[in-house]
Amino acid sequence: MKCPAALPKKEALVHEILERIADKWTLLVIDALEGERELRFTRLQQRVGGVSQKMLTKTLRQLERDGLVTRRVHATVPPRVDYRLTPLGVSLGESVCGIWTWVGKHMDQVERARRGYDQRTRPQRDRKLIAAA
Repeated sequence: MKCPAALPKKEALVHEILERIADKWTLLVIDALEGERELRFTRLQQRVGGVSQKMLTKTLRQLERDGLVTRRVHATVPPRVDYRLTPLGVSLGESVCGIWTWVGKHMDQVERARRGYDQRTRPQRDRKLIAAA
């Protein structure tokens, strides 16, 4: 049974975490760090692929704030920064692993549904484009 006093706070956190993991880069960063002791920023950026330095920095800061990654700065020139998942981050990665499994299991069905939808709606879209021109 849910505790009424804790419900709004818990619900707010659930919304925030869902918003975080629905972000384009969060799950890719967690996946890239999974099973690694630590990764340097540049290596992490390479493993994620396609992410800008600015966006990776923003994502890592959000993950660090939520306690999902740790950041270690080495006093070297140039500065070296390493990241790794915390036990909390590993736990979240395990929890969302089901999404990867689901996609692997249902990928063909989703692609087939998309093709069917596109074929059914293409004539409607084409008519709207012609009418607008």
